[in-house]
Amino acid sequence: MSSTSAAPAAQPVSGGEAVVKVTDLVAGYLPGVNILNGCSIEARPGELIGIIGPNGAGKSTLLKAMFGLVKVHSGSVVVRGQDITGLKANKLVTRGVGFVPQTNNVFATLTIEENLQMGMFQRPKDFNERFDFVTGLFPELGKRRGQRAGSLSGGERQMVAMGRALMMDPAVLLLDEPSAGLSPVKQDETFLRVHEINRAGVSVIMVEQNARRCLQICDRGYVLDQGRDAYTGTGRELMNDPKVIQLYLGTLADTVE
Repeated sequence: MSSTSAAPAAQPVSGGEAVVKVTDLVAGYLPGVNILNGCSIEARPGELIGIIGPNGAGKSTLLKAMFGLVKVHSGSVVVRGQDITGLKANKLVTRGVGFVPQTNNVFATLTIEENLQMGMFQRPKDFNERFDFVTGLFPELGKRRGQRAGSLSGGERQMVAMGRALMMDPAVLLLDEPSAGLSPVKQDETFLRVHEINRAGVSVIMVEQNARRCLQICDRGYVLDQGRDAYTGTGRELMNDPKVIQLYLGTLADTVE
């Protein structure tokens, strides 16, 4: 991409076949009231995709529509070649989609281990194998498996929520603002965990308000505005694009060399 301006996100992306492909998605919470107005994104195998944009742009709505929590009025969501548009969450986890919401993302009265068991309710026989995988990524969860999730800090709860979503071995993990409400130190730790999940072979689509930090770690990013994908590029390209900086990042001082 040139240094003059980020390319329109509707342009095709070269490379391997997409794990997830969202095409012209129109969706909203009420009939006739759309939050998404023709949004298109994709993630290839092993990619970490960042979704940024102003408040009200439709970032969280996009993830919820992909996960069957918001009514899709038109367009499509395809995962590993299968159209999963409008399927309910309990069906989507068996099709390779994991989702971690921003709030209310753990069962507070259950232990860490019981939360992870809830992530495997459709494949309980595989629990031990997946538990070993998840606690390999998050050793703290294994050491504290008997502790109730409600007694954990915000960052620790985020680890439990991500771990539970990984129990079904998803092809793609959808993360809705994983750093929200965390201290700067815990934010850094969370972004490190996301990077480790991605390095373990899971494609990740992450919505983030911390735009710079998101773009620093993602392979590619999309900037949403008014329910549409306004710009796309690598994280580095978007960080250095003058128009993206002016409209969404606020300063020219933090470009990436």
